[in-house]
Amino acid sequence: MLDTYKDKGARKKLIDELAFKGIKDVNVLNAINKVPRHFFFSKTFHAHAYTDKAFPIGEGQTISQPYTVAYQTQMLQVEKGDKVLEIGTGSGYQSAILLEMGAQVYTIERHESLHKKANALLTKLGYKYTSICGDGTKGLSTQAPYDKIIVTAGAPVIPNTLIVQLKIGGIMIIPVGDDKKQKMLSIVKKSATAFEKIELDYFSFVPLVGENGWKK
Repeated sequence: MLDTYKDKGARKKLIDELAFKGIKDVNVLNAINKVPRHFFFSKTFHAHAYTDKAFPIGEGQTISQPYTVAYQTQMLQVEKGDKVLEIGTGSGYQSAILLEMGAQVYTIERHESLHKKANALLTKLGYKYTSICGDGTKGLSTQAPYDKIIVTAGAPVIPNTLIVQLKIGGIMIIPVGDDKKQKMLSIVKKSATAFEKIELDYFSFVPLVGENGWKK
């Protein structure tokens, strides 16, 4: 796997574009600049890696638009050492960004083929993390609580199972809405029984499928 000067130049242009669109967190921009997004594409589609758009990765899923990745990560307020649960591994790109920022990552993917592919790539890139194939809407209670939770698929409602697994004072970023458009929400857990919901911008994600999400 090669990361050429051309790739690095394209990544720098992407960083400039993301900054122009309002991404201000330097740590997020630095992480995106470090991770070769083209590694998460087949060679056939290498040319699409540094355009600011989502791209199909199979199983009806996509690698999210770089702006969406940057936006969610910025809203998550990741700090080095944070224990982060990611719902929807997909290509593994978002996991790589979190890992570059020094997070301790636990990631769940329901599609076995994507789980295996992402796991193979992230391991090859030298990342240390925990990867699970299963229903992300149930979270991963054996490792709870988490400092942060990031959901990379559109949910019909906020899954209470995930709020329960969030630390008091922790943040969850999740898109909630119908199957076409969702509003990004920042959930801040205030106590064992209360949380603050902050409404952010609208996005369009693939559906969050599972016991506590959309049904198959």
